[in-house]
Formats: sequence, C-alpha cells, structure tokens
Amino acid sequence: MLARRGAAAAARPEHLAAHAHLVKSASPDAFLVTTAMRGYLRACLPLQALLLLRSLLPRAPRLLGNSFSLSLALQATAAVSGSEPATLGCGLGSASLHACAFKSGFAAADLFVRTALVEAYAKAGRADLARAAFDEAPRRDVFLTNVMLAAYVARGEVAEARKVFDGMRDRDLVSWNTMIHGYAVKGEVSMAREIFDGMENRDAFSWSSMMSAYAKAQRSKEVLELWQEMRTAHVSPDGITMVSVLSACGHMGALAVGAEVHQFVESNGIEVDVKLGTALIDMYAKCGDIENSLRVFHSMPAKDVVTWSSMIIGLANHGLGHDALSLFSRMISQGLQPNDITFIGVLIACTHLGLVSDGKKYFSSMSVVHGVAPKVEHYGCMVDLLGRSGHIEEARQLISDMPFEPDAVIWRALLGACRIYKNVEVAEEAMAKLRLLDPHADGHYVLLSNIYAQANSWEGVAEMRMMLRRENIQRIPGRSSIEWQNTIHEFVSGDRSHPRSKEIYEILEEMMDRLRQAGYRPMTGLVLQDIDEQSKERALAEHSEKLAIAFGLLTTPASEGQCSCKDYW
Repeated sequence: MLARRGAAAAARPEHLAAHAHLVKSASPDAFLVTTAMRGYLRACLPLQALLLLRSLLPRAPRLLGNSFSLSLALQATAAVSGSEPATLGCGLGSASLHACAFKSGFAAADLFVRTALVEAYAKAGRADLARAAFDEAPRRDVFLTNVMLAAYVARGEVAEARKVFDGMRDRDLVSWNTMIHGYAVKGEVSMAREIFDGMENRDAFSWSSMMSAYAKAQRSKEVLELWQEMRTAHVSPDGITMVSVLSACGHMGALAVGAEVHQFVESNGIEVDVKLGTALIDMYAKCGDIENSLRVFHSMPAKDVVTWSSMIIGLANHGLGHDALSLFSRMISQGLQPNDITFIGVLIACTHLGLVSDGKKYFSSMSVVHGVAPKVEHYGCMVDLLGRSGHIEEARQLISDMPFEPDAVIWRALLGACRIYKNVEVAEEAMAKLRLLDPHADGHYVLLSNIYAQANSWEGVAEMRMMLRRENIQRIPGRSSIEWQNTIHEFVSGDRSHPRSKEIYEILEEMMDRLRQAGYRPMTGLVLQDIDEQSKERALAEHSEKLAIAFGLLTTPASEGQCSCKDYW
C-alpha cells in the first residue's frame, strides 16, 4: 500500500524536479531539503518527504542534526496513516527519530521537535509513548498540549484528556473545541455543554460540535435554541452546523426554521453538496412539505444512495407509495446500488399501499438480486405489512423463521396489527415477548389495553393498569407539537396549560362540530377507560394532535400557507 502511495505522489512534476535536483547534488543544502519536505507535506505527500530524506542521508547524515528537518521528518512519520516507515528500510520510524532528537538535544530544547514527536507516537497508536514524551518535555506550550489532548480524544480516552485540559495554564480555541468534540463523540452531552458554557470565545466549530452532540442525542429543542443563539452572536455557520440544525428541524417539525436555514444557504451562495442537500430533503419531508423536498431532490446535480433513499422514504411516509416505488425503479435504472435504508423506504411504501405480493418480492430481491442482507428493521417492515393486511398467522410464521432473535420492534409491529384486527390471542403472545425484551416501555401496555377495550374486556384493561402500577412503569403521555413564529408549542391530551387554552378549546369545539356534520364518528373503542360514551368522545376530542391542530387554526391565517405539526410517542 505504501509503495502505491509513493507511485501516486510521483505524478507531481514540481516535486519530481526538486527531488531530482537534490538527489543529484553532491552536498544537498539543508534549507533546500527542508523546503522540499515541507512542500511534500503541504501537498499531502508525507511518504515522498521521507523517501527524499532517506535518499539523502548517506551523503548528508547531518540532516537529522537539523531541528527543522527532524521536525518535518516526525510530522511526515505521523502523517503516513500511523504506518511505521521503518518497514521500508528507511530507518525513519518514530523511535529512531526520537533517538536522533535525544542525541542532538533537540528533544529537550526544541518545542517543534517535541510536539512533532508526541504527534508521531500518537498517530502510530502508541499513546503511552506519546504521553511519556509529553511528560518529559521541560516546558510545554499550548500547541504541544493540544496535540496530547487530540491524541487522547482520538482514542476515546476523554477522561485522560480532561486531566490534561484541567492542567493547562493557557488554552486556545483548539483546546476547548477538542474537549467539546471528545465529549460529543462519547455521547456525554452534559459534559460537552459544560465545556461549551465555559468558553469566552467560540468559533463555528465550537457551535457545530455542540449542536452535533445534541442532534445525535435527539435533543432537538436544544439544537434549535443554540441555532438562534449562534445567529444572534453573528457567527457564520458551516455545512456541518446546518446539517445538524436541519436534522433537528425534521425531528421537531420546525418547518419555518428549516426554511430559514435553506434561505440562508441560497442567499449566501453556499454550495448544496450531497450531505446538505440530503439533509434538506429529509427535513422538508419530515416537516410535511413533500413538494419542497422533491424540489431540492430534482435540483441536486449529484446524488448518492442516501439522497435517493431519503426521498423514497419521504414519499412513502407521505402516502405516495406509487411515487416512492417509481423513484426506486428509476434509481435502479441509473445503475445505483440500493442499500438497507433504501429497502426500508420501499417496504414502507408497500405497507401503505397494501401491496403484500410486491412487498414479498422486494424483500426477497434484497439478498438474491442486490446482495443486501435483510436486517431486523426489514423483518419489522414485513411483519407490519403482513399484519396490517390481515395476514396475522403469516406474520407469526415469518417471525419464527427469522435467522436471528426477533427484537421488541418486531413484536410491537405484530401487536399493532392485532389492534387493527382485534386479535386478542396473538396480542397476548406478543405482549409476553415484549415483557421480556422491553418490560418498562409503557406503550406496549397501553396498546394491549386498547385491544382489550375494543373487545370489551375490561378485566384485561384493569389487569394492564395493575401491571403498570405493580411494575412501577411510568406512562409517558403522547405529545404533539406545532411550530408558530419560530417557536415550538407542545400539547398532551387534555392539556389546558397553554396561555391561549380557552381560545384553543373554542376552536376545537367548532372543529369537532364541523367534523360531525361531515359524518365523522369517533372510534370510542380505542378509549381504554371504562367510562360512558360521552366521556370517551371527549377524551378523543381532546387528543394532543387535535389540540395542536386547533392551535394552528387559531394562529395561522389561511393566507399564510403551511403550518408544521408533528406527533411524538
């Protein structure tokens, strides 16, 4: 592999000329050598820098007695992807260069050499030697310490990095950003925020790292709050920041903020690359604006499999199953290889259309035609497809034939199908599995309670209630959110905490009257409480989603267009 990299580097004529001149020279000039090595490093050709130095050492052994060439040799060693150049027979590995530095005295006296030495050991995977070289330094500046911080963070040893960080007398933006990034990658969001809040100055990377940490933890509200703070601080976001914000917008249904990000991209002439374009597609689709999602998709000059998959899933989730399957066919015709995410969108489309036969064909083609091994998510889609179509027994058989143990998602899909077809027996079987796999998820108990309620089995409903209390399982109420004037308003069923609650319920009453006039009949069988019909109708009318819609009708004039509403369960 190293030889191939060297061959590729030889394609640069400017480096070849300098290299050839030095090789022919009887007494290579140290300044020209370091200049050429630096050129190779800037061109990301570290191996060529080492090969040049190796070819000159027999005629100019004092080159490694020069702190500049020694520092550059260590930098090149660190940059060769952690490989040990000594395997090439050039004798320029981290240990041999360390010996040269020690012998010449530069290891102690020259901070550039010491910093390069620590980095070389770190990149070679020897954090112990890197730390030893760091500890031996008679003095340390912020650059040397930052290299040690980065070495620990790269290995996931954030606690060790924190000890170094806390011991620093001087810190720069790189120090703070390295710690934020380290905690973010480890998923320690609160610690990342502690570092972030302790910063006097922040750059785009600081904000981006903190928002990425929140986005990965699905703490979308905090992402959007930070986005507003960042805009107030007049810090220009980078592409990674915008991808994180768009992800949060999609999760929260914050269409206005997502559109604001899109407008910022367009007004500032920012190139919509594949990642950013895909994030826009996903955001618009999740916020209910499938038209703009398609517009972004068709405007992208380059698309990868993730882009196509996001659009297919977006269409499928909007009930546009035929369009999703058509887009999948177009993707295949263009020679793109679908991945496991693509097939999730395809199977969702089949589920929404009730295409059982087609769904089976697509599922089979995953491994047979496309070489994509079905994962548990795909089996979950198939169980959902079969169950929703009334093929409960076939869904059970598919679960038993799975090549791996079915997880809670599989049994939850079967339980959901049982609610549609009021199959109490299979529902109880699925629930028995769910109690073993995910015993503290309140949704399973509520779903089975609904099935019992539909069957008028109030004993079963009472048993579920007792089980919730006995197991001390906290019921998490469903939430619906709606965005208005860049603010997310959240509701739960029967919610009266909103400042405009009185107006919301007035609109809700009018909305329900119109629905009844149009022929709407509430499915009171879904209410698990053993209460009278009028109370059941009121419980359904005050569902969190209806409250969010009522608030949207209250606050959004018809002329203002779209309003984004989303449910969370």
